[in-house]
Amino acid sequence: MVKRVLGILLLSWVVGLSGANAAGLEFAVGGWQQDPNGTFGYKALSSADLINIDNDLNYDRKIRLQGRAKIETPALLPNIYVVAAPSKFEATGRKSGSFTFGDHTFSSNVDFYSKLRFDQYDIGLYYGLPFLKTVTGDRLNIDLGINARAFDVEAQIRQAAFDEKQSATVVIPQVYAAIQVVPIERLAFEAESRVMSFSGNAIYSLIGRVRLRLFGPLFVAGGYRYDKIDIDEEDVRANFELKGPFAEVGVRF
Repeated sequence: MVKRVLGILLLSWVVGLSGANAAGLEFAVGGWQQDPNGTFGYKALSSADLINIDNDLNYDRKIRLQGRAKIETPALLPNIYVVAAPSKFEATGRKSGSFTFGDHTFSSNVDFYSKLRFDQYDIGLYYGLPFLKTVTGDRLNIDLGINARAFDVEAQIRQAAFDEKQSATVVIPQVYAAIQVVPIERLAFEAESRVMSFSGNAIYSLIGRVRLRLFGPLFVAGGYRYDKIDIDEEDVRANFELKGPFAEVGVRF
């Protein structure tokens, strides 16, 4: 909960700080129904020590808070994009074979508690393609830039007297690209990608969104987000997908 609050405060701070000098502002908050699958492990000695989210855990889909802010700057300054998307899953599961997690070996076919927290924070700098909006009458825009994604990961397994927990923080640079198509004044179709493989870690994030302006600066939006995560840091190995639909409400000035 603290991470979520901090993420919202960060977005609000960026918007408030830049409001006076920004050429355009967009702020949105909503819920993302997250569906995880894949594997993770801590000090895994072999593939048998990797825990399969689908087969070994009982994680349900969870709706988590997410928020974002876009700041369109004047003149030659890059535009700014900030996103916060926390995740946390926990449940009681069971694995058919014994496995090592951290410094302990956990028994097969015995219930264990697990928690996987995976918070993602983005900050990007980007430019729109020059003159494209002008020549298309504000109907089409393409953005290109760079993004830094910070992961704050915590994995925990508890079975009887054994309780292992490990956390890691990773920052990965990415290439950012987005397109916006506005067929009519109140309706927009948007797609975003953030991709990069760096130092053995990789992340691919795709977002599709439909935005409808209601009145004044107020809009509602809905879409689908897909993240592919493959990291190996501080003995934490995670290779999984996080995907699902989202809905949000926001303002655009």
